[in-house]
Formats: sequence, C-alpha cells, structure tokens
Amino acid sequence: MSNKFDMAWYCARTKPKHEHIAAANLQQHLKLEVFNPRLKMERVTRRGVVRRIEPLFPCYLFVRAFRHTLNEIRYVAGVSTLVHFGLEIPTVSDQIVEELKQCFQGEEMLAVENRIDPGTEVSVANGAFQGFQALVLRVMPARQRVQILLDILGRQTLVEVDRRSIIVANRNMVDLIPSMAAL
Repeated sequence: MSNKFDMAWYCARTKPKHEHIAAANLQQHLKLEVFNPRLKMERVTRRGVVRRIEPLFPCYLFVRAFRHTLNEIRYVAGVSTLVHFGLEIPTVSDQIVEELKQCFQGEEMLAVENRIDPGTEVSVANGAFQGFQALVLRVMPARQRVQILLDILGRQTLVEVDRRSIIVANRNMVDLIPSMAAL
C-alpha cells in the first residue's frame, strides 16, 4: 500500500519549447529530481549542417515528487499541467524511467544519426543540383558520398554527391526510432 509520503515519478506537460525551462525551475525552486531525455540531432539544410537539441518527448518531462506536492508543480514556470485522466494523476513506473535513463546515461544527450538508406527520398540542399528531388540508390559511408537518382530533362541520371549536401524528405521522430532501438 502506498503512502502519501512515498516519492513517485509523474509526467508533467510543459508549454511548447519550455521543457528545459520547466526542468530547471522544478529543480531550482522545488528541489525535485527531473528527467528530461534529449536528442542531439544534426540536420543538413540549405544553409549547411545545423546541430540542434530536441526533446525525446516534446512538451513532456518526468518529475519525481511526493503526491502532496503535485499542486505546487502545476504552478512552476514552464509547466502547463500534470498528465491526468479525469481527476486521477497516474504515476510512471520506476522501471520505465530507469530504462530510459540507461539509454541516455543519466542526463547526457543521445546523439541521433540522420540515417540515409537506399530508397530514401531526398532533396539536394546545395551544389549544382540544388532544389532537385532525388532517390538514394547507394550510400558510401567511407567517402561520405551518396549515389542518387535525379530526373534531369526527363531522364533518370545517376549522380554522386556529398552526404552533407542532401536533406532527407519527410523525416520525423518515428523514422528515428529504429536507430535509437539499436542502442
């Protein structure tokens, strides 16, 4: 039987793009343990390679607290609410949080590689073929090159380009899950 003084993990919903602010405020003002898993992502854009830090769960983080302090959490800057179902605020299993922490080595960010496989749809971000849509035929990681199939003047043409000069089309978090599961 759990007692109201037992600590448990809860899931807090944050304001958009405020995960880091909410985490800092929960730690600083309420002295609570917070777990905010983040990914280090590298994306090729028309302006070059951009490195960004993205939350694994946008607008959510985990906070370890006593049940009697849950009302205080709702009023911390950056926090929108606690995840709830009706009037019930569920706890998150310690095992789930521990497994996530193992993947992220505590608070360290996990680097996610923007994988390109044969058959991936891409756009050329710079160079002579900038703006062209293409299909990846072959990846040559040792040379940081990619063979792509371009439609030039109505003909399919095989072209080899620098890996950093292409943007993966329609990439979202679901596409990254297999590379994270391999860890």
